Order: sequence, then C-alpha cells, then structure tokens
Amino acid sequence: MTEATHDLSDDAEDLSPGWDAISAALDRLYPGQEPKHYATLVKWMLGGPDPLDGVSAWKRLSPVPHWHFVTYGLSELYAKESDDADTSGYGFELTFRLACEPGEPADAEPPAWAINFLQNLARYVFKSGNVFDDGHWMTANGPIALERDTLICSMGFVYDPELPAIDTPNGRMHFLQVVGLTQEEERAAKQWQTRKLLDALLPKMPLWVTDLARPSLLGDPEVRARVDEGARRDGSSSGFLFTDVLGWKVQKRLLRSPVTDITFGALQVDELTTLLPLRLPFGRGFRLAGREGSVLFERADASSASEGEDGLTLRLTDAAVHELARTLKPLAGTYVLGSLDSVRFQVQQTVIRDAEGKVVRTVG
Repeated sequence: MTEATHDLSDDAEDLSPGWDAISAALDRLYPGQEPKHYATLVKWMLGGPDPLDGVSAWKRLSPVPHWHFVTYGLSELYAKESDDADTSGYGFELTFRLACEPGEPADAEPPAWAINFLQNLARYVFKSGNVFDDGHWMTANGPIALERDTLICSMGFVYDPELPAIDTPNGRMHFLQVVGLTQEEERAAKQWQTRKLLDALLPKMPLWVTDLARPSLLGDPEVRARVDEGARRDGSSSGFLFTDVLGWKVQKRLLRSPVTDITFGALQVDELTTLLPLRLPFGRGFRLAGREGSVLFERADASSASEGEDGLTLRLTDAAVHELARTLKPLAGTYVLGSLDSVRFQVQQTVIRDAEGKVVRTVG
C-alpha cells in the first residue's frame, strides 16, 4: 500500500461511479477534510495480493480522538459486473474506528497494521464468499494487532452510526463498522446477541471506537448487569459450535437399550454448557459440528437420542439441559446424566498447537 496525496478519484478508473458515491458520502461527513489514502499497488483483478483498491483514513477528535478508516473495493467501484441489480458487489464497505492519542502531531500517519487488518478481512470475504452483516461476530484467534499487548482479539460488526446506507449507480451498499472486542465480550455476544451486546457497550464505547489499551467493558457493573439480564431474557442467538474432535458410536447391549457414546474435546465444554441453557429452553436448537458430522440438540418433553442421515440428534428436556450444564466439565473423562443414562459423554483432552506444530496449550 502507498499513500496517495492527491484526490481519491485519481486512483480510480475514469469511470468510477461506485467510488465517487462512497467519496461523496464521506465528503458530507467530513466537509473540506482531505483524508489520507492508501492505494493498492497491484489490483486484485490483475493478480495483486490485496483485494481492496484502497483504504482512506480521516482524523477526528470527538467524541474521542480516533482514526476513521473506510475501505474501497468490497462494493463495485467501476462497472456493474454482478447479476444482482439491487446490490453493489458484496453490498458493503468496511469502516473501522481506532483510538489515537489526543496529542498526536497533525501530520501523523494512521497505523499501518490497521490497513493490513482491513485488507485481511476483505481477503477472507473474497476467498470464502462469506459476507459480514450487522450483528455478526468473528474471532481473530489472537490480538487483532499482531505483536501488540492488547486484549482485543475478536470483532463485532455493526452499521456505521454516522454513515447510512447509500444507493450507487451499481446498487445499494452499507457501511459496516468493525468493532474490536475482548474474548470475554465475544463470549457474551454468543451468549446473548452480538447487536444487543454492542448496544450495551456503546455508552462506555462512544461511536464503537476500538481502543487497544482498554480492558473488558464487562468489568463495569452496569454493563455486566445489562448483559446478564439480556441473556436471561432473550437467550442466545448462537446456534452453532465447531469442534475439531467430534464422533459418536451406538453400541447394542443385551436385554437393554443401546448406549450412545459421544466424544468431543475439552475445549468446547465451557461454551457448550453455557449456550445450551440459553438455546433449548427458548425453543431454539443447537448444533455441535465436526469435520465428519454433527450432533443436533433439541428441546423435547422426553429425553432421547437417535441417529439419522444428518447425524445424531439429542432431544433434551429443560431439566436434562440444566443437568448437562452442571455435569459436564472441561476435564477428560466419561460423564452420564441421570435423566439420560443411554448416552455417555466422552470428553477428550484438547491439545492446541501453533503454526509450527508446537504445543502451546492443553485443555483437560
């Protein structure tokens, strides 16, 4: 990426109606202010490594000093190419608000890692085809800023509070803001609803500005009470949990009903036992998915287990759900419910390795 000190449209092709529409929206928010713009040297369509054509950053001091980043490239900047006449490209551009020091020099540059961070998010969308939306969350599996001492290692997504959706000649698009979250806040988002969690954080996090130096906002009693009350009232919107280790085997027994052994890793136990009571009693199913199959948990008047083409289904009463939450531990061993003794839960130790294969953590 290189900084362009001239008008943004100089980086675009001669006909760039999508680009111009984005720039016009930002001109309305920052009249007369020239952003710092970082253009991609070799465009993605020409084989370059960066999917975004550019990232712009505006400096502002209120309500807290921060950089306001906006991407160019997830929507259709130039000619209309997608078949969806109503939507421009993926339907959004990313924004990101990053706290900065009040006394920063006027000619200070925004952190380069933030631009690379946005490129990486766009790269995920381009390669996977999975799109982000208001109320989504995503883990970064580590600090969002590498080699920084920060608790921010997850993300929530919310419509940018100052940039409403716009209609461009290539279709409609939204400005979707990335909000940095701690692991504890990510966990709370899964236990409740990401969008509602972000609303609960907003009074302590103006404009959802990401501050790498901040602690978890759940340490604030007022925020914690609001989140806990919301989860109890609304339940969880997270209906899916992936695990590397998942399997089951149905064993026949002489003169007795079959027994089903379900095996999964210790790493997933805490999340599973937290989410099930926030899903099933609300009439919402929950799926524990592995590489070769899945276990679907459903609410029922009588507890049972059955195997089908789509995997294994566990039907649990509310009492069985709460018994499961009390019984399972993130420790290797066999666990059996008094209310469903035809199922044995086999918890295996989870070993976490780094990219070089070195063991960095063991659970269970």
